[in-house]
Parts: sequence; C-alpha cells; structure tokens
Amino acid sequence: MKIFVFSLLVLMIVLYAVSALGLFFFQRNLLYFPTFEYAHDLPVLTVDSQQEQIEVLLINPGQERAIIYFGGNAEPVIFNQEPFAQLFESHTVYLVNYRGYGGSTGTPSEEALYLDALAVYDAVQPHHKSVATMGRSLGSGVATYLAVQRELSFVILVTPYDSISAVAQKRLPIFPVSVLLKDKFNSKARAKKIRSDTLLIIAGQDRVIPPAHSYSLKDAFAPELVRSVEIPSANHNNVTADQMYQQSIREFVGRF
Repeated sequence: MKIFVFSLLVLMIVLYAVSALGLFFFQRNLLYFPTFEYAHDLPVLTVDSQQEQIEVLLINPGQERAIIYFGGNAEPVIFNQEPFAQLFESHTVYLVNYRGYGGSTGTPSEEALYLDALAVYDAVQPHHKSVATMGRSLGSGVATYLAVQRELSFVILVTPYDSISAVAQKRLPIFPVSVLLKDKFNSKARAKKIRSDTLLIIAGQDRVIPPAHSYSLKDAFAPELVRSVEIPSANHNNVTADQMYQQSIREFVGRF
C-alpha cells in the first residue's frame, strides 16, 4: 500500500512538473493567435520597428484627429472597417496588425508589441492635431502602455484586465503563474501614471476576462480621469454589437 501511495505521489509530481514546463514553453501559443492576411481596399501604412514591418490599416484617412487601435489576441482588425468608419467618422483610425498578424512580419511578444505601438504612434502623430488610443482585450494592455509613454487625447479600453498574470492565476491557481509567465501585461501597475481621460467598457457576462479584473484596473486609475460602463448582458465576444457599447463610445468621444 505504501509503495502504491508513493508511486502515485511521484506520478502526480511528475505530471505537475511536466504541465508547468509545458505552460512555460508554450505559453505564447496560448496567448497569441495570429490572424490571416485578409483582402481589403483600405490604405496601408507600413511602419518599421526593430527590422520588422508593421502593417497598419487606415480608416477615414485625412482627418485632423486620430485613433490608434489595438485588437484582441485573435481579432482580425480589418473586421472593424465598417463599424469604425461610422463610429469614428471624424477620426482617422489606424488598425494595427501585431507582429505576425495580417501583413505584419515578426513574432509577437509583450515587449515587441510595446515597441511597435511606440513606432506606430511616432509615425502618425506628426500628421494629426491629436492622437488617441483604443484597445480591446489583449490590446487594452498595449493601449495602457502607450498612454504612459506618449501624449494622448483619450483612451478607450474594451473588456480590459488588470494584468494577464492576474487573469491566468485565477484560472490556474495550482501553478506559480507570476513566475512562469513571460508576458504579464500589467496594466494595473501603469494606471496611476495615465493622465488621459479613460473609458472602460466592461462585459457583464465576460468569462474570458471576468468583470472583477476590469474593475480592479479601474480602481487603480486617478478617479477623476476614469469612467466605466458595464453592459450587463454582453459577453467577451459580442460586446461590440451592443447598442450600449456604441452609444457609450459616441458620448465619450464627443467630449474631445
């Protein structure tokens, strides 16, 4: 009996160690889901960043004001063409394809996405009176980084998180996620440094990024600079189809 218990314990330890190693070595395959290059008729801006070429698609070119958009981990940003053309009719919108996504070269990582965000901002800022940013899901972390590093007229975060590390730890409580995770995307640590007015849009039925993580992020902002809108019936994937989502953004952007 003792031998059986000991063998079972050894097996459990081995399985745990193998799982932890698998999580460590393949974590970026779980975080990033590069999208295909879709046919489109939008103007394209190619931004050089660390010897990689970042493809940026333009909606409503020629406007004085601009918005740089960072999408979700598996989101083809081109799918925002029609809704953003109407929602941001007075802005030129720059849809950023992350490294390895769409027509962009390279391999995504937290550091790479941050550097690319700065490169895109620096490329478009001289052509506009003001620049804002919008990030959805994974992209909310990129947007908060840009908001600390560059001057922005406003920030919109859709289904945002406090940190990827916190979200992953909640899902995988038996693993030391903070030690294993390479790309932590700690927006909460940056929130106090953001000096732009910020809107958080939270999906009440979100199971990918539960609302608690969005509210945790909100609490880290200077109270006078942040507001949140929760859409009670929306989930992570359908939040952008809700009329409340569009109305909230229109009202917020209309202030600037």
